Amino acid sequence: MLKRLSFLFLLNFCFSAPVLAQQSSEEMQVKKTIETFFEGFHARDSIVMKSVLADDVVVQTIGKAKTGEIKLHHEDIHKVLKGIVSIPLETSFEEVLHGYDIKVDGQMANAWTPYSLYINSAFSHCGVNNFQLFKDNGKWKIIYLIDTRRKEGCEDIAKK
Repeated sequence: MLKRLSFLFLLNFCFSAPVLAQQSSEEMQVKKTIETFFEGFHARDSIVMKSVLADDVVVQTIGKAKTGEIKLHHEDIHKVLKGIVSIPLETSFEEVLHGYDIKVDGQMANAWTPYSLYINSAFSHCGVNNFQLFKDNGKWKIIYLIDTRRKEGCEDIAKK
């Protein structure tokens, strides 16, 4: 009985290991796509950011309006990229990602990345980025990006 259970466990492991390795490889490719986006972001380089964005990417933000009401805001990617590129060089900014929770199913992936944003080394806000990606001709492309922005509860986000 013990031999049979050991054999079944070994057989299961042999067939599931390649699937796990493949998914892990896909997750690493998704992570690399997001890292490339942020390399471009921090370098104020729209060409690098565009290299991992789908042509028709959708960008949204959830945050507090001046009235205090929580709103969903639709962003124009061209304005977003232009805004990043036009940040003065004397202004430093860094979005620190506190981890990745990546899920892949075939040609679709989702990445949840809690973050904190610092401007001139001072804390600005925190939140979560949620990336939807599509594997287009073997390359992961960001098709949808939504983030949250807040100033409260940020101590907990770095722990997630």
